[in-house]
Amino acid sequence: MTSPTAQPAPAQPASAQPVSAQHEKATLLHSLHRTPGAPLLLPNAWDVASALVIEQAGASAVATTSAGVAWSLGFPDGDALDRDRAVELIARVAAAVRVPVTADIEGGFAESAEGVGETVAAVIAAGAVGVNLEDGNRTPMEQTGRIAAARAAADKAGIPLFLNARIDTFLFGLGEESGRLQETIGRMHAYVGAGADGVFVPGVTDPETIAALVAAIDVPLNLLVGPGAPTVAELAELGVSRISLGGAVSGAAYAVARRATEELLTAGTYESVAGAVPHNDLNSLFQR
Repeated sequence: MTSPTAQPAPAQPASAQPVSAQHEKATLLHSLHRTPGAPLLLPNAWDVASALVIEQAGASAVATTSAGVAWSLGFPDGDALDRDRAVELIARVAAAVRVPVTADIEGGFAESAEGVGETVAAVIAAGAVGVNLEDGNRTPMEQTGRIAAARAAADKAGIPLFLNARIDTFLFGLGEESGRLQETIGRMHAYVGAGADGVFVPGVTDPETIAALVAAIDVPLNLLVGPGAPTVAELAELGVSRISLGGAVSGAAYAVARRATEELLTAGTYESVAGAVPHNDLNSLFQR
């Protein structure tokens, strides 16, 4: 009797990874937040090329920037980009680099907590092992439900996703200034209780406030930095575990494009593009 012919396994999407490999990346991402005095440093990427450049330069993980991603795809920042376009970009980045990828998913690209869970499931399927989820102007009660849905989606997928809860009290100046620190700490505890692994408080650069935030929780604190902010060494001394440049790198790249255009059209010279990454160096990043 002839044995039946074995059927080939169905083809996997280009972005798919073996679950074990993705699980290992997720575990690695968690560990990168846990070395005292050595915060995880994240210059944020907005497309495959920027992600590859960041990886080659030595970053131990790649984070996407929602602002840079939105701008590169023709949308303003701030929940204007749709989920499908965002997830497609995340999949391209995750497939291109070897290091863990954490994705900025803004408010979750959904109105409901259930929709946030669907987004997180799609982001994990795209190959990412971490997300930023922001509260914006939502109430803490509403946001805890969205964080719980995100955590449930990750648990269902079997991936220990690093869920970074962004708190926008300082960034947006929410509430009375005198009570803003305590409001932030209250949200931190609520979000961690709902399943967040870390908290992200952009808009804070004052060392005293930073120290109070670090002392208030046992999970990693992420800060947004730029010119004028304390140095990495100073933030590490304060106990900060993760430091991000956010959309500043993509904004700086677009500043070069504007300066080069203005110089070309006015002075007729080209010095603004001095220092560009050489063509062959960039090309080589895509040939591995």
